Amino acid sequence: MICQPVCLPTMRRHWLLVGACGWVLLILMFVSKFINFSFRTPDYAGRSEIFVWTLSSVTTKLPSVVWPEKGASQPYILSSVSPSVVEPIDWHLVNEKRLEQLSTVCSNSSIWNLTHTTVRKFVLDRIFVCDKHKILFCQTPKVGNTQWKKVLIVLNGKFSKVEAIPENLVHDHERNGLPRLSSMTDTEIHQRLNSYFKFFIVRDPFERLISAFKDKFVKNPRFEPWYKHDIAPAIVRKYRRSHHDDSESVGLRFEDFVRYLGDKTGRQHLDRQFGDHIIHWLTYAELCAPCDISYNVVGHHETLELDAPYILKSAGIAGLVSYPSIPPGITRYNRTKVERYFSGISQRDIRRLYARYQGDFSLFDYPKPAFLLN
Repeated sequence: MICQPVCLPTMRRHWLLVGACGWVLLILMFVSKFINFSFRTPDYAGRSEIFVWTLSSVTTKLPSVVWPEKGASQPYILSSVSPSVVEPIDWHLVNEKRLEQLSTVCSNSSIWNLTHTTVRKFVLDRIFVCDKHKILFCQTPKVGNTQWKKVLIVLNGKFSKVEAIPENLVHDHERNGLPRLSSMTDTEIHQRLNSYFKFFIVRDPFERLISAFKDKFVKNPRFEPWYKHDIAPAIVRKYRRSHHDDSESVGLRFEDFVRYLGDKTGRQHLDRQFGDHIIHWLTYAELCAPCDISYNVVGHHETLELDAPYILKSAGIAGLVSYPSIPPGITRYNRTKVERYFSGISQRDIRRLYARYQGDFSLFDYPKPAFLLN
């Protein structure tokens, strides 16, 4: 059949109608993104929270505060500017919540021996002093302390910016210009503890142990041979269950390390033998005495991108120095890594390890690692 000229206007109207419907469909799809938007953000323990936004909540309401489950380390609100942006609430409130948790656990008599430490020279050795700006910083290894030391070195006037500080100088306490609180008189110590701004940083206890193991017994980037040549063989001899292989050549395994750390009484002789080198796996309570010294801020490694600016501002030094840039996501809790390292380790050894670090988990509101213990 050959279409007559009268058919042409009809076909043209048909295609115009199809095109108009297509545009309407595209517009509706675009608008729907703003009318009902939902997304999922992971927390550091592998769980996720679902947020749902509607157009009315963007235009007529302030975004509500969402506190993730225990252990996620920070509360969030959804941005009123863009529903795809997650923003932290006032970080002062976050810190207050952390200090409340710390105070509550410190008063718990059932785990008193895991949370309280005498403020003796060993603890004072961990605290670095910036008299010029009245700041005390307690060092907790394997949570990014190198960068905070750089901040204090700049504040003390040794260098003009953190980027200019040589890495080998940071931990050279004879040359880095960072006095320790232990170097002062009793009167000077008490005066500073009572009046200076005090802070320290924590991290999930088990992930911190993995970091210590890798840094000291696997990679050893600062070339500290005593970890591999003295400490590792001593742990292997006492805690390796099978000696069919050559213990010295195989080196320390993570399961040996866990067994040593979880041995409540047997490790004490080795700890005395190892001296101050054990600071990399001591508890936060043993290092900084958080139940016996009133700290102003407790930062979390998992949220360091947000904690660092807050600490600088709270200490009154935000305009004087900046914390080195942090690659996005690098400090977040990695459950997959924790599961991988603990796979094959007996429940008995993991429970003993948790019993030792239970105080740290509780003091700083880190979730009990049920996925390892059950």
